[in-house]
Amino acid sequence: MLTADKVEDESVLISRAQDGDREAFGELVSRYHTSVINVIYRMCWDSHLAEDAAQTAFIQAWQHLSDFRLHSTFRNWLYRIAVNAAMDILRHEKPSTDISELQIEEPAVKLEEQLEQKERAWQVRQAVLALPEASRTVLILREYEGLSYIEIAETLDISIGTVMSRLNYARKRLMELLCHYLEEP
Repeated sequence: MLTADKVEDESVLISRAQDGDREAFGELVSRYHTSVINVIYRMCWDSHLAEDAAQTAFIQAWQHLSDFRLHSTFRNWLYRIAVNAAMDILRHEKPSTDISELQIEEPAVKLEEQLEQKERAWQVRQAVLALPEASRTVLILREYEGLSYIEIAETLDISIGTVMSRLNYARKRLMELLCHYLEEP
C-alpha cells in the first residue's frame, strides 16, 4: 500500500517525467515493472509474450504520459495500457509453453506430488485462458493483483456493476471448467 509520502513522491516523479525527465520515468518503470509483467503473464501464461507486451506498455505509457491526469492512480492507468497491450499481442500470437517455467522447484517434495501440483496449475491456467478476455482481465486484476472493484472499474473504464458481473461470470465459468478436478478426493 502506498503511503502519503510515496504518493507525493510518485506525483513528483510523474510531473518530472511529463516534463521529459527519463530518469523519473525510469523510476516509475522500476516500481511497476514486476506487477505489470505479472498482470500480463496471467493473461497469457507465456513469459516471452508477457515481456514483449510489458515493453510495449511502457513505451506507450512514455509516449502518452502527457495524457495522464493525477486524479487517477498511475498504477491503474498503467494497468489499462498493459492490459490493452496484452490483448493486442494475444490477438496476433499464440501463447506457448515455456519449458523453463515447468522446471521442478522444490526437491524436498515427492516427485508425484510435484507432478500433481504442475498438473493442477496447468489446468487452472488453461481454464483461465479459456475465459473471454473481458472476464479474464477482471479476474486477474481482482484475484491475482488484489485490486478493489473500484480500482478495476477505473483501470478498465467500466462500471462497478460490470466488474461484478464479469467477475461473477469468470468465477462460475472456472468452477464449471474445473469441477472434475475439484471433486477428486
